[in-house]
Amino acid sequence: MAALVPIDDPDDERVADYVRLTDAELRRRGDVFLCEGVLVIRRAIETGTELRSLLVTPERFEHLRDDLAGLDLTIYVAEQPVMNAVTGFNIHRGAIAAATRPTPRPLDELLTRPTVAVLEGVNDVENLGAIFRNAAAFGIGAVLLDDTTADPLYRRSVRVSLGHVLAVPHRRLDWPGDLDRIRTAGFELVALTPDPDAEPIAALDRLGKVALLLGAEGPGLTPVTLAAADRRVRIPMVGGVDSLNVATAAAVAFHHRFGAA
Repeated sequence: MAALVPIDDPDDERVADYVRLTDAELRRRGDVFLCEGVLVIRRAIETGTELRSLLVTPERFEHLRDDLAGLDLTIYVAEQPVMNAVTGFNIHRGAIAAATRPTPRPLDELLTRPTVAVLEGVNDVENLGAIFRNAAAFGIGAVLLDDTTADPLYRRSVRVSLGHVLAVPHRRLDWPGDLDRIRTAGFELVALTPDPDAEPIAALDRLGKVALLLGAEGPGLTPVTLAAADRRVRIPMVGGVDSLNVATAAAVAFHHRFGAA
């Protein structure tokens, strides 16, 4: 059963998991990530994410009481100023959970799905979180990341995804060698690009297994990755607009794959 522990001292050693857990500190530790806000914590519970503990204000605990019933979890209850002092930033949503980073699933397991997204250089964590939310909405089987893409389990990425990053399988790739593994598994590598010579994106509707290649905001996919693609597609738009935000472009592409066999 959940154990409630009042916290009134930000230096209390029992909340060590939450002390100054900025993204930089999390990168150094590597074993913990944060789920911020009631909706994200609910999603974590629904997906079976391993929660280490919860730090919450009395008001937010009441919102989560039913969700936490039956969990074997330590719940630290603190007023908002104490919570902010512990973490080093303003947790204005009043609830944050420390979770254990999951073991990545094998690539071969993820390549059994009809559509995957492959991200190169997507280093804006809010765009990354939005891409995961879109992937969940349109049934994308997995999100695969090159080594320069940001960590999808950064606090802001998890928050912007509304916790859907916890449900959509993802892992890092051995880049660019794993692109050949993806192709060997039966996927067409399809690069999303604003190039006017690319095919209209409706081409995605008639393809079999597809790996959608998405690049960073601004520079897009690198020339090496574009050269590795089997085909290129573009989103037709009115004159004077040459591109979309990467998360918006991803949503359009994902929708074309919605319900793919």
